[in-house]
Amino acid sequence: MKIINLVENSPGIPGCGYEHGLSFYIETKKHKLLVDSGATDLFLHNADLLHIDLQKVDTMILSHGHYDHGGGIPAFSRLNPEAAIYMKDSCKEEYYHLKSDGWKYIGIDKEIMNLRQCVFVHGDFEIDDELFLFTDVPAVRYPSKGNLSLKKKVAGEFVQDMFCHEQSLVITQGDDRILLSGCAHSGILNILDRYAELFHSEPDLVISGFHLMQDEPYSEEEVRDIRQIAHNLKKMDTTFYTGHCTGGEGFDLMKEIMGNQIRMIHSGETIL
Repeated sequence: MKIINLVENSPGIPGCGYEHGLSFYIETKKHKLLVDSGATDLFLHNADLLHIDLQKVDTMILSHGHYDHGGGIPAFSRLNPEAAIYMKDSCKEEYYHLKSDGWKYIGIDKEIMNLRQCVFVHGDFEIDDELFLFTDVPAVRYPSKGNLSLKKKVAGEFVQDMFCHEQSLVITQGDDRILLSGCAHSGILNILDRYAELFHSEPDLVISGFHLMQDEPYSEEEVRDIRQIAHNLKKMDTTFYTGHCTGGEGFDLMKEIMGNQIRMIHSGETIL
């Protein structure tokens, strides 16, 4: 099995570009996968540099309907018009970020929804015995404060985004399971609770952003919450790779507690 990062926020392998985005190339026994595509077509350049042939990809998974995960889909579709692209049906909705200078559209290009290779998922979905998608995770424990500025537009009005467009991928290889979640907007602990309901176990490996990055300094309460999340993760017999929306400060707080159980991803690096 192979898991190689194609795009991440931070520089890694020399020559690989980086951007605010996330993308992974994965090989299993049955599949060649693309999980997310970053914000632009930069992942194509990095794949070439890493000698990865994306024309051989048979399946793409979109973790959620934000541009920094699905912005490269048009470029991927031109290169590989046959690979199935699995996304939640709600990715078609209009998503925005409220910033100090106004509203920024952060959804994906609407033309993506017209691609014939798209497969629209409505709930939990088993692709085959290797690949399983689950969704609709209630944000019960330690929801991200950064989510409060993320909205969707409904009938011309901005309402809170509840992330029904988010889905997580579970890859099964023999006795091992790997959980991938793009940003874990629903909260990594909540996603792991849902995983435990479905699989009655802990994943061997988790690859996910934790959506802890924010412009303003953490409050004392936010620091306590991040440390509590780390203490909960440390109890698990699981290795965590994170990056993208986790942010350096949030990662450092978790690293103090989790040690080598948590590791930072950088652009172009190989995980497995």
